[in-house]
Amino acid sequence: MPIVVQLDIMLARRKVKSKDLAEHVGITEANMSLLKQGKVKGVRFDTLEKICAYLQCQPGDLLVFEPGAASDPS
Repeated sequence: MPIVVQLDIMLARRKVKSKDLAEHVGITEANMSLLKQGKVKGVRFDTLEKICAYLQCQPGDLLVFEPGAASDPS
């Protein structure tokens, strides 16, 4: 998919553990892991809002459009 999730990069920049972010946002650690890996089909705007508020960033810091990115066959 040409939308690449860069949540792991922002977590590292902010020195935040995905476990802490998942707890704040109200999703499971497993779902946070899937989101970090870009293995989700979508994300709710309220979830994205909570992530951005916690990490003090913009949605564009987390989601990048890369037209040449390969699609996941699954």
